[in-house]
Amino acid sequence: MNKNDLKYSAYISILNEELIPAMGCTEPIALALAAAKAREVLGVMPDSIRIQASGSIIKNVKSVIVPNTDNLKGIPAAAVAGIIAGDSSKELEAISSVTWEDIEEMKSFLNNAKIQVEPLDLGLTFDIIITLMKDKDYAKVRIANFHTNFVLIEKNGEVLFETEAEEENENGLTDRSLLNMEDIWDFINTVDVEDIKDVLQRQIAYNMAISEEGLRGDYGANIGKVILKTYGDDIKTRAKAKAAAGSDARMNGCNLPVVINSGSGNQGITCAVPVIEYAKEYHCSDEKLYRALALSNLVAIHQKTGIGRLSAYCGAVSAGAGAGSGIAYICTEDYEFVIHTVVNALAIVSGIVCDGAKASCAAKIASSVDAAILGLEMYEGGQQFYGGDGIIMSGVEQTIRSIGRLGKEGMKETNSEIIRIMTE
Repeated sequence: MNKNDLKYSAYISILNEELIPAMGCTEPIALALAAAKAREVLGVMPDSIRIQASGSIIKNVKSVIVPNTDNLKGIPAAAVAGIIAGDSSKELEAISSVTWEDIEEMKSFLNNAKIQVEPLDLGLTFDIIITLMKDKDYAKVRIANFHTNFVLIEKNGEVLFETEAEEENENGLTDRSLLNMEDIWDFINTVDVEDIKDVLQRQIAYNMAISEEGLRGDYGANIGKVILKTYGDDIKTRAKAKAAAGSDARMNGCNLPVVINSGSGNQGITCAVPVIEYAKEYHCSDEKLYRALALSNLVAIHQKTGIGRLSAYCGAVSAGAGAGSGIAYICTEDYEFVIHTVVNALAIVSGIVCDGAKASCAAKIASSVDAAILGLEMYEGGQQFYGGDGIIMSGVEQTIRSIGRLGKEGMKETNSEIIRIMTE
């Protein structure tokens, strides 16, 4: 792919837009970000809070620990963290600078302030409205469609900023419809590594650090440790275990940041850690690792474009298939192996549902990475799934489209039922 090609610059922009740092699960952090902005607009500490959130936001915030809060969980905790200690200029690292005094103030505020949480249904899957009030003054902030997308800022009836909020409208971001497997393959084989090196180096550093912390500490159900203890320490096991360990830490209060993919830290970990482990095992050059990571990340983003940011379809599946493509590149450097690994992986685990962010995400990550490795080994052994096998279509692009349809349209009612079960 030539540097002057529109897709060359677009793919670099997509990597830079998606592979950004975040501290903690991104939906609670989006709540904290909105609350921090509202607090800055209000100009004083509020005495009451109204939090409105779409069902998918409620699902993803309900059970996960908010970082830098001394293990507080849930929607009020996320918003209050943003109010007390948030800095909206830091976006998804909005609550990265928190003191123990801040945490004590959060706990006191949670106990004494009036906090109202309401479901929000304005037709958007990703939707947050935070209204802070002090006496007769108020500030209202809305984030919609993706985690840092402010669509409304209002104070005392005056609209300070407003833009249209339509479902899946990601104005301001590079057009993801430019992604396809053949062009992704062309790009990762021809890209000047210097153009992608910095963003991928950060992903390696951040996501391996939280993986290592997950194996050192005691987080959630310690899925990473359980896998290593149960199945040994070969590369196939390490790829699963170390990815799971990163999620163990992230879902259960670790204060280390991660580099996300498609708005998700778990997906960012899944795209990166297994590929990095395979690169170490195969003694790959830095250049080959960067190309493999670019492939893994772009394949995951390509899948998520059809599914959407939030769905009842587990994002670890998309990221695991992405990781499988990166592993296939490391092992074979063969396009046919890459695309068949993706299709096989999707055929195996596309039934995993998303029931919010919590400890079991680590196990789902391990299952998705395992499916990707199995998908590669199948094709190495002359085996594959074919078009017509369930939701698998003829060809990788048609299969990705069918998975997108399943995740976006087919699982809408599943998502609603999951939310009802979780909130009863």
